[in-house]
This record gives sequence, C-alpha cells and structure tokens, in this order.
Amino acid sequence: MITDELARNVVGAWGGDGARWLAELPAVLRSLATDWDLTVGAPFDLSYHYVTAVVLGDGTPAVLKLGVPTGTSLAEEARALTAFDGHGAVRLLRADLDRGAILLERIAPGGRARDLVPGRDSEATSVAADVMRRLHRPPPPGCTMPDLLSQARAFDDYRAVHGQAGPLPLDLVVRAGGLMRELCASAPAHVLLHGDLHHDNILRATREPWLAIDPHGLVGDPGYEVGSLLYNPDPDNRDEALTGLAPARAEQLADELAMPIDRVLAWGFVKAVLSDVWSAEGWSSVADRSQISRALDVARLLLPRMP
Repeated sequence: MITDELARNVVGAWGGDGARWLAELPAVLRSLATDWDLTVGAPFDLSYHYVTAVVLGDGTPAVLKLGVPTGTSLAEEARALTAFDGHGAVRLLRADLDRGAILLERIAPGGRARDLVPGRDSEATSVAADVMRRLHRPPPPGCTMPDLLSQARAFDDYRAVHGQAGPLPLDLVVRAGGLMRELCASAPAHVLLHGDLHHDNILRATREPWLAIDPHGLVGDPGYEVGSLLYNPDPDNRDEALTGLAPARAEQLADELAMPIDRVLAWGFVKAVLSDVWSAEGWSSVADRSQISRALDVARLLLPRMP
C-alpha cells in the first residue's frame, strides 16, 4: 500500500510527523471507509499523498486523498475547491482535515492534457485557456485564499540566503521579483487562481470537457496562471524542443485569453524563475545546479522577447 517513493517523499517533507502518518495510514484509511461508507479500490500514482479510488454507499465513484494532517496542502486544496465550487475544477464532496482527508468527485475518463504534448500542443494550450476562463471568477464573500503578492517574498528570501553564490543567476532572480510586484500592482482584475495549473493538473472529464485538480488556491492577477503552462509538462526534462514551444504557447494564450502579450511573457518569465527559486530551497550547494529545471531555460528564452 505504501510505496517507496511515497515513504521517501513524506519523510523528506514532514520528518517525524510524516513517519507517524505513514505508520497510522492503514488505520486512518479503515476508519474513514467505515465512517464515510466507502468501498476502497486501487490507489493512483503516489508521490506526497495517498490517493485512491473509492465508491460511496450509493454507488457514486469518488476519490479519497489522504495527507499529513499537520501539513497545509490539503487545507489549501479544500479551501480552493470550495471557492471554485465545481466551476472548472473537481468538486470537493467532503473533508476531515483533522484526519488529513478530502473526498473528491471522480473525473472520467481522466486522461491528462499532457497526453496531447508535443504532437497536439496547440490543442493542449486551448484546453488550458478554456479551464482558466472558467476558474477565474471574482472571489466569493469571505474568501480566505492568500493574495498572490505574498509569493514575491520567495525572491527576497533567495537573495538573502544565497546572494551571488547561489545556484541561480541572481540578476534573473532580482528581475523576476521586481517584475512580479509591478505586475501585481497593475493587475487588471483580482480573481480566483488555481496557482499551479499545468498539463498534469488538467483532466478530461464529462461534467465539463476538462477539469482542474490539485489547486494551491490564490487570489490575484489572472495572468499569473499562464506561467506554469510554459515550462510543463516534465520540467525536469531539459529538452530543447519542449523549451522551444514556450513562445508559441505564449502567443496563443495571449490571443485566446484576450491578454496583452507583454503580460503573458512577463508572467511566464516570473513564474519560471519562481519555480526554480522554490526548488532551490531544498538545494544544499552550488553543485545542485544540476537540478535546475527547464523552467530556467524558458525564462532565458522569454527574457529577450519582453519589452
């Protein structure tokens, strides 16, 4: 039930809390199955959460997602899905955050947008643009999702910790941090954001043609959402052909979202640098440059195209 990858990732991310959660996972799963009247099926691919197919007592198929209760990701996901209320995203059916559990609508047939890349990349980009249009609504009253601008602190933290000696070019980090603040200040609207919308988080569905999963949940400039799409899927694969798709994707997103191309390119650059800034939080030395992803390649490709 518990794969080596799941155990390694959970302990690496949550330490002792993660180890205790892994030990208690079978009992938690049994108790939830009883309390929520679930028939538990086969698990899906496991990385940082235990995710498994289930069937409700009335025969409705669903998905049960379990994680370390002391972590924040499931709480953020539940909060975001509540705000989206099924518009462009999977529905949240039930949650017990004290036990680290959320029950989700099961999406069928469930193929990922990444399956369209690279041969049908334009189609994949159109799919993502359509999902964005459905997700990006005004925040509901009482919405507690964090403001996008809060993420800009990551650039400051990187500079304070690493400076010129860090694994990333400091000039790009500083440029991206300043540009993010400028973009947030000039945002044309403040809307609900998925926060990590890319090809692996968009699934083919029936209730709507495609639905998003695994939101982080933010509120801010709709342009932010395009960023992850420009360096995914497989950002660890520094394939030049995949990198080269980014400019065409940016042009298409600008056209389909009626968004100025300058903002699309700028947000693409910001989010690409931010992705490796976040990754660098777990790097221990300059030798970890080998872990730099395709995101930085995309940032360098977009930079000369920006005004």
